[in-house]
Amino acid sequence: MEEVQINKSNLRKQMRFKRNALDPTNKMLLDGLICEKLMNIILERKSLAVHTYLPMDSEIDLLPVIEILLHKSITVVCPKTLPNRKLENRILVSLNELEDGPMKTQHPQAENVYTGTYDLIIVPGLAFDKSNYRLGYGGGYYDDFLCQHPEALKVGVFYDFQKVDAVPREAHDLDLDVIVTPKPEVRVGGD
Repeated sequence: MEEVQINKSNLRKQMRFKRNALDPTNKMLLDGLICEKLMNIILERKSLAVHTYLPMDSEIDLLPVIEILLHKSITVVCPKTLPNRKLENRILVSLNELEDGPMKTQHPQAENVYTGTYDLIIVPGLAFDKSNYRLGYGGGYYDDFLCQHPEALKVGVFYDFQKVDAVPREAHDLDLDVIVTPKPEVRVGGD
């Protein structure tokens, strides 16, 4: 268990470094490719309720996707980080109505909590592997949340350099249904 934690910690540092080192112009291009693929998946599935993170630091910028979803009147739900590895999931009505949260996060200002089901959940992370397991930030927020929503398509968004042979796993870790990267193909479960 301790060795897994050390490996996760080292991999997190390595991936943050690589992600932070991306040239801004290249990052914008890669983010655009990922957003285009992500929108195609959302529209093909006729998703009506989408849970997504609001990007921070060098995470993949999903704001263009979020703006399209809002324009199409698709319900957009974003997390507010709470203590004890919990998320409060709030309906987003505008990107102009956000407030700051812990750890450089942002969330919708209005306390309009969403309690329905999701068609699709967009999951951030630092690394992924060929079995679609992801390495998150270490808080366990998404592991708990994803367990509660087996009905939703779980989509991870990553840069190609974030793929590793095997993500260090623990019993509570869940795999994602789809991984979206800038490459031409979308990898689906264990391919």
